[in-house]
Amino acid sequence: MKKRLASALIPLLGCLALSSRAADLIVPDGVRFEKDIEYAAAGGAHLRLDLARPKTADGPLPAVLCIHGGGFRAGSRQGYDALCVTLAQHGFVAATLSYRLAPTHPFPAAVHDTKAAVRWLRANAARHGLDPARIGVTGSSAGGHLAQFLGVTAGVAEFEGTDNPGYSSGVACVVNVYGPSDFTKSYGKSVDAHEVLPLWLGGNLDTALPRHIRSSPLNWVTPAAAPTLLIHGTEDKYVAYEQALWMRDRLAASGVAVELLTLEGAGHGFQGADAAKAEAALIAYFERRLKK
Repeated sequence: MKKRLASALIPLLGCLALSSRAADLIVPDGVRFEKDIEYAAAGGAHLRLDLARPKTADGPLPAVLCIHGGGFRAGSRQGYDALCVTLAQHGFVAATLSYRLAPTHPFPAAVHDTKAAVRWLRANAARHGLDPARIGVTGSSAGGHLAQFLGVTAGVAEFEGTDNPGYSSGVACVVNVYGPSDFTKSYGKSVDAHEVLPLWLGGNLDTALPRHIRSSPLNWVTPAAAPTLLIHGTEDKYVAYEQALWMRDRLAASGVAVELLTLEGAGHGFQGADAAKAEAALIAYFERRLKK
């Protein structure tokens, strides 16, 4: 029996709220979809994820964690339900999570939550048939930032949080879809950085500069960072295209395998052919990196 779920293919994950009411998705008979699985209870919030996997598979499968955008203050995990189902059709276990939002929960709460979700996947690897050594992560906009942050801060104590202890929060690879890399250079280059960043970081560059520096993935790159695919449009008004160039160059300078897919003329929130090209590149990258 086929299930219908509200979701989107590659959602328009800008710095505005993401609606979970999208075109119905048909979940194929060959995919098992579970929703509302609690993975952590952080700061009094019961955090949940949705998970898709093939119903039949040989051996433990690679996994992908999908992180929604919304300017750290809005958005919904359900926007990635469709991509999770698509990834399951390609032989992955895929999960999409909710995390704590600003301004009620400022940085680094969302970072702690995404790391807790990675550890939850490892803790429940046998139950869901996934390989704990092959976990990738992706996200768009704010979710792209959080995905990139996972890729560069494995084992950094101040960002680990306390949920699901005893497992690594490291990831094998990252697909960062127009996520920012350096918040200290976002003002004046983004149409809403002056609204979004003070809510998440507790102030602007004058009053909260250390948090802008600490929360920027660019500043945590080491040779141990996870291999990364960056996907970015040249006409992005929310996260400037140069943010991807800085991340590419910093990773490359540290000897980390990095690729950049540039979508000429694309803005923030891919549509049509750009969305299709981005999704195809994302799936192909995870196929190469996680199915060796």
